[in-house]
Amino acid sequence: MSLDARTGCFDSCTPASIRQALTWRLVRNLVLGQVLAVLVCGTAVSSQYLSSAYQVDAPMLQSAIHYALLCLVYTPAMFCMIGPRSVFQMSRKRWLQYFLLGLVDVEANYSVVKAYQYTTITSIQLLDCFVIPVVMILSWWFLKTRYRPVHFVSVCICLLGVGAMVGADLLAGRDQGSTSNILLGDGLVLLSAALYGLTNVWQEYTVKNRSRLEFLGMLGLFGSVISGVQMMALEFHHVTVIHWSWQVAVLFGAFACCMFTLYSLMPVIIEESNAAAINLSMLTADVFSIFCGIFIFHYKFSGLYVVSLVVIFVGFITFNAIPIAPTISDNSCHDNTADEPTKREVELAEEEESKNIHVVDCTPF
Repeated sequence: MSLDARTGCFDSCTPASIRQALTWRLVRNLVLGQVLAVLVCGTAVSSQYLSSAYQVDAPMLQSAIHYALLCLVYTPAMFCMIGPRSVFQMSRKRWLQYFLLGLVDVEANYSVVKAYQYTTITSIQLLDCFVIPVVMILSWWFLKTRYRPVHFVSVCICLLGVGAMVGADLLAGRDQGSTSNILLGDGLVLLSAALYGLTNVWQEYTVKNRSRLEFLGMLGLFGSVISGVQMMALEFHHVTVIHWSWQVAVLFGAFACCMFTLYSLMPVIIEESNAAAINLSMLTADVFSIFCGIFIFHYKFSGLYVVSLVVIFVGFITFNAIPIAPTISDNSCHDNTADEPTKREVELAEEEESKNIHVVDCTPF
């Protein structure tokens, strides 16, 4: 991509810019994205094992544990790093935003787990890809992200990889899951994908304009309260009839640890990348889940699974090889205007100024 001398903005893609994009940063994003995919796979396998082997039907209990971990770790850290006074001021201004964020995130997790009771795994694998167009549309609308035609082609390539995986499932006769109310189940999957897309874009905005610690601390605080209340209201009976054993406890712990690590790593990766690229890289989670199912649940192996994995990798690399056009709000594309400080920079400057004034007043003459 070449740089316009007048505006300082990128206007075209060149072989040199593509070679520059294909660096260790792309490899790092690919590796970190697959780490997230493995964590998603871990949550899926542990949840499926709880349901199939131990007849545990308590998705909100699983979510409540991981939100409690976020609250126990990141909320105190937020108070220590930012300071109680700043946290209270921030909470007074933005508590409603984080309450809605926690509500949307909790319901996204709950909807996709409940969908397994009504529809098939094949439908879920296909429909949860709806999160990608949702993320791209919301990023274009709210974050002013401008994608290039090659990015849309890359998304289509990744979706072809998902199609190959679903085709392999159908050929192997692994179209499992309930069919009691397919329309409701498919609707829950689409709702979950839309809610996930909203939280991912919201997360990208927060970590790039505020801080990762603020996002995780407030999400853990409100998420634990909302999930705890919802669990008591909807799943109290299911929780009381669980036959606890060390195996069940380990599976609950594995699910919570995978989710906690996933939520902890996601802001770090998304800060240097974008929500759409992260969701593309995590499409391989379904393939990893199938590979685990081959050893755990004795699924039949198909060469299309490997083809699906390779195709998704190709689409992801293509998506990241061409840099996304700068956003409208990017200061580099403004016409000869001075850089405006962000809200966080203004707050830090005010705190520093108050400290300097305090020091001057206490200095003896």
